[in-house]
Amino acid sequence: MRLWGNLRNKALQGHKFNRQVPIGPYIVDFFCHEAKLVLEVDGATHGDAHEVEYDKNRTAFLNAQGYRVIRCFNADVFENLNGVLDTVLIALNDR
Repeated sequence: MRLWGNLRNKALQGHKFNRQVPIGPYIVDFFCHEAKLVLEVDGATHGDAHEVEYDKNRTAFLNAQGYRVIRCFNADVFENLNGVLDTVLIALNDR
């Protein structure tokens, strides 16, 4: 995955990310423990009402546990990877 290649092995300015990390009842896509930052990459199915509600509840749970959540779409990763990485860096530096 293009995004993982830019996050793994501390490739993003030395920040360590793991992928597919369990937090409570959820498994998050990418997680930076030091910053308590979760990065979720949503596909096309995340637009229907059921998924929107599920994601809202999931984000509320993660926020209540002290985690910050950033969401992006698969299309963003493929069409604007640098923008996604810039958004992650802003969040990492704004803690």
